[in-house]
Amino acid sequence: MKKKLIIVNDKMQKNYRYFLTEPEGKNFHPDFKPELTPKQMLEMGVFGGKYMTDCQKEFPKNWFLKAKLSPKKRNPDLNYFKIDASQPLSFWQKKGWIHPDDPRGWFQWYCRYFVGRRHSDDLRQIKRWKMMKRHIAQIKKHCQLGELNCRRRQRQALLHWAYDSRKI
Repeated sequence: MKKKLIIVNDKMQKNYRYFLTEPEGKNFHPDFKPELTPKQMLEMGVFGGKYMTDCQKEFPKNWFLKAKLSPKKRNPDLNYFKIDASQPLSFWQKKGWIHPDDPRGWFQWYCRYFVGRRHSDDLRQIKRWKMMKRHIAQIKKHCQLGELNCRRRQRQALLHWAYDSRKI
């Protein structure tokens, strides 16, 4: 695959550049098996619709055809489980979990990884993704199969990390 240069200019990054080195949705690290694509996540409702309102030019247009977005402020009613399961960006920054190349956090990293960027931060982000499995164990322990109203906050959090808890 020929490398493709992406130049980002949005509210959080000016003239940030990266290359796509893999085909979209292909050649993932063997330990990274997300259950949902970024497009599916946006259509289902994540982050109160606020997350991707100013950076749509960076990603495929079809991701946003049915995306649930809220340009003015976060709206938990747009989330699939109709509950706020997010910490503010400042929380993630204080924890040191935000890489400067992905100032919006894990989902931005995932979107860029999905479209074909590979980065020095990939293994750390994949490790963080794998750590979310503890929530799956909690849902399995406390909820009946398919009981989507059980542990909605954990289910929404899993959705933010590309896990599909509708199957649990």
